[in-house]
Amino acid sequence: MNFDFGSKVILVTGGSRGIGRELCRMFAEAGGRVVFNYRDNTEAADAVLSELQGSDHMAVQADLADPDAVERLVGEVVDQTGSIDVLVNNAGIYELHEFAGVSYPDWRSAWRHTIDVNLLAPANLAYCAGRHMMQKGGGRIVNIGSRGAFRGEPKAPAYAAAKAGLHAMSQSLAQTLAPYRIFVGAVAPGFVRTDMAETILSGPEGDGIRAQSPLNRVAEPEEVARAALFLASEGCEFLTGSIIDVNGASYLRS
Repeated sequence: MNFDFGSKVILVTGGSRGIGRELCRMFAEAGGRVVFNYRDNTEAADAVLSELQGSDHMAVQADLADPDAVERLVGEVVDQTGSIDVLVNNAGIYELHEFAGVSYPDWRSAWRHTIDVNLLAPANLAYCAGRHMMQKGGGRIVNIGSRGAFRGEPKAPAYAAAKAGLHAMSQSLAQTLAPYRIFVGAVAPGFVRTDMAETILSGPEGDGIRAQSPLNRVAEPEEVARAALFLASEGCEFLTGSIIDVNGASYLRS
């Protein structure tokens, strides 16, 4: 499928690795001007910048758990590029906090941190970027959710809850922002072969995880990114409010 994002400015959060890195690469390859956020790994961010096709791409450091940093990030992108046409909320964390084995302080900390990064940060970004899109006459917001929102995450319940909230927020915003020609969707991947997942996938649990899918593998980052580009594309407006599963039939819902 050929995508065309020529003359578009795309803001991708968590763009220095994994799915975010592939999102940046594919949007740039499709002609877009990419601005991506990273938290603290400047070396990784520079590496992504160096491999992007085209010119004038940017990497901006920000801690998205800080609402003021989110506002500054969006303001800087608009000041530097003049626009945000597509926002992809990709940044996220996965913290283990198994119910039976975690202390109460650690339980609370895991919930607070996960909700701050995985739900409140996308909500704040959608607000700040969405207000700009309202003024300019439209835009796209794509949120990277998770299969865990539907089937649960017994070792990381805050992650599943945050992603379920992200899906619900996507659908709520799709309804409220449609009159402004801002279209909102979500992508819900299962396990993805990224550096963050490599330890689990190469360990004793790896075969069982791959066997969850009848394809006997996990997703590649570009397969998730391709679904996000599809939702962000011209001509997909009537898909607003959709949640696209990218899990290799490892979890089916109807």
